[in-house]
Amino acid sequence: MSNALVVLVTAPNTEEASRIADALVGARLAACVNILGGIESVYRWEGRIARDNEVLMIIKTTSERYAELEAQVKALHSYTTPEVIALRIERGAEAYLKWLGESVS
Repeated sequence: MSNALVVLVTAPNTEEASRIADALVGARLAACVNILGGIESVYRWEGRIARDNEVLMIIKTTSERYAELEAQVKALHSYTTPEVIALRIERGAEAYLKWLGESVS
């Protein structure tokens, strides 16, 4: 089993996502961040159903770096309660996972 994680974070726009991505990769908290635009989020907030256009960051990191990554996202994010969800990578290409680990160490 790998210690690699994919972390999903939404942001209100590409500019904010890019700023967060640059900080995470620059601090070696993430090996890579993909930014996907054009998503629509439907969610419950403060007792009502909300609908917003957002961008999604797909962040690759390790379980050892997760706590720092989460803290950094919260510090840089404009949302009061940003989505920060980590999913364990059970399997992956050995060379890629090796690169990922080296990139965040």
